[in-house]
Amino acid sequence: MDKNKYVYFIGAGPGDKELITLKGFNIIRNADVIIYAGSLVNKEILDYSENKNVQIHNSAYMTLEETHKIIVKGVKEKKLVARVHTGDPSIYGAIYEQMVLLDNEGIDYEIIPGVSSAFAAAAATKSEYTLPEVSQTVIFTRMEGRTPVPEKENLSRIAEIGATLVLFLSVGLVEKVKETLLKGSYSETTPVIIAKRVSWADEEIIRSNVKNMVDDVKNAGISKTALILVGDVFHEKYRELKFLKKSRLYDSGFKTEYRK
Repeated sequence: MDKNKYVYFIGAGPGDKELITLKGFNIIRNADVIIYAGSLVNKEILDYSENKNVQIHNSAYMTLEETHKIIVKGVKEKKLVARVHTGDPSIYGAIYEQMVLLDNEGIDYEIIPGVSSAFAAAAATKSEYTLPEVSQTVIFTRMEGRTPVPEKENLSRIAEIGATLVLFLSVGLVEKVKETLLKGSYSETTPVIIAKRVSWADEEIIRSNVKNMVDDVKNAGISKTALILVGDVFHEKYRELKFLKKSRLYDSGFKTEYRK
């Protein structure tokens, strides 16, 4: 922790309060001001604070201008400010606009990465997004909703690639997602995983396919806080030895600088 730096953006992880970095934990423990995304961040993260006089603000009820005002006030008072976001703030974290405002104020800051729900979902489902000869590309994206998507990044174009997809903020538009996937390189039998609130106590994992994904989402009553994972890497057959795709990295016939 830099004694001359007062603002830290922290990725708090996907939900489980233990899935926060040690560095993030130490900042929260000592912070004078904590602004956290209360709609998504586990409130138990706040229990790490050891400052009896800490000021806590829930940004779910605030605007960008209001959070910025609190940060600037904290800096002027030489208080340690922790801006706590869910997952990793670099993915749909809305931190860029906050950083630009701080840059224009001449206020320095640091970003502490966190565990994204995308990686928590892979862990929860015991999956690997990249399998040799199956998929070597992972795309993090979303279906166009209230926030527009650049035309060249429209899901209809991305779906043509056939890579492993991790769709954020799209489960509420699952019908459109299915329709778009089928127009691309995915078939009705392509595996789909719906991962709701991964790493939380009420985590829910649904294994489906493109054909049944809409019905499965509706039957489960899922409308938000869930990822849609799509791709051949999720085929259960790859867990069978006869279909196993091995990496060359540990192949006995593959030489490396460490193994002859």
